Amino acid sequence: MSDTITGVLKKDKRSGFVLRDPKNSFRPGKTTITIPGKLAGRHKLVEGARVTGTLTKTRNGYVMDTIMEVCGLTTEDFARRTPMRDLVVISPDERLRLADSGDMTMRIVDLIAPIGKGTRGLIVSPPKAGKTTILEKLCNAISAAEPGTRVLALLVDERPEEVTHFRRNVQADVFASTNDQPYQEHVELTRMMMAHVQVELECGHDVVVVVDSLTRIGRAFNLMGSGKGRVMSGGMEVGALETPRRFFGMARNIENGGSVTILATALVDTGSRMDELIFQEFKGTGNSEIVLDRQLADLRLFPAISITESGTRREDRLYDEATVSRINRMRGMLAERSPRDALGSLITTLEKYPDNEALLAALPA
Repeated sequence: MSDTITGVLKKDKRSGFVLRDPKNSFRPGKTTITIPGKLAGRHKLVEGARVTGTLTKTRNGYVMDTIMEVCGLTTEDFARRTPMRDLVVISPDERLRLADSGDMTMRIVDLIAPIGKGTRGLIVSPPKAGKTTILEKLCNAISAAEPGTRVLALLVDERPEEVTHFRRNVQADVFASTNDQPYQEHVELTRMMMAHVQVELECGHDVVVVVDSLTRIGRAFNLMGSGKGRVMSGGMEVGALETPRRFFGMARNIENGGSVTILATALVDTGSRMDELIFQEFKGTGNSEIVLDRQLADLRLFPAISITESGTRREDRLYDEATVSRINRMRGMLAERSPRDALGSLITTLEKYPDNEALLAALPA
């Protein structure tokens, strides 16, 4: 009797495609499951596609013999999907309701740097400024407020204990490589995530990818370099960041379609010239930035968000005109204060109101 199984396709030089388990971060399992070339060709399967089908055992292992659905679609609908390059990209116009969680950090983000479906967001963070906590809260808030949106957490070159913590405490599908693994593992995981996210977008789904961090991804791809390219200041090879830039650039909102939202951290003030170069490569390429302030963190003021440096482009598409006017008035008043006083004042004010709507309603238009 055939068993039914779901997994993600990965290219294989010998058999065409093999099935990988997302819960194992696309790494090989104890059993190899192959997809025959004829079956893959018939249904126009691609790397990164999430497939469900039936499985049979042969003398050489397990083989998928039928495909029931691909990325939640029938095989016919999947074959008719529009390639990403032909999709029409528009500015994010549907806000992810982070503040509905009631969490103070999410309420502040929703006011200062609102996130919409398709946002390309950079979280700029010095060491020990609370970025991991913000990532966790983002995942949980989005999962609760947007049950129809897939939330993925990509942790690259991470400490093993942090991966365990994320898996136990965050409402997201966690894909991770740890800092005891070779850089090839970090690169392969990133490339598989790119393929997976692209095909999910082509199938019309809404996906949020939380990434920690672009800095470590950049380092891994630099180590993977050819060794023949010109080396820039800080030891970065020319062209090493091409794939990480393409990954971050995949965030987009599709007209009458799905969306990919990417919220990725970039490390600053680490003392590394390479890390600074990586940050400069990504600075300004997003449409939203959350900037964390080390001085605020040292004062134990959390979330250590810089009110004046954080923000979202075209926030008028995420809030109505009257709300944008009220938020701008509030930001103007906070900008006249020191970073410490501005954050403290905002937290104190938010505590007086049950939700952001009540606060905004109390502000003059």
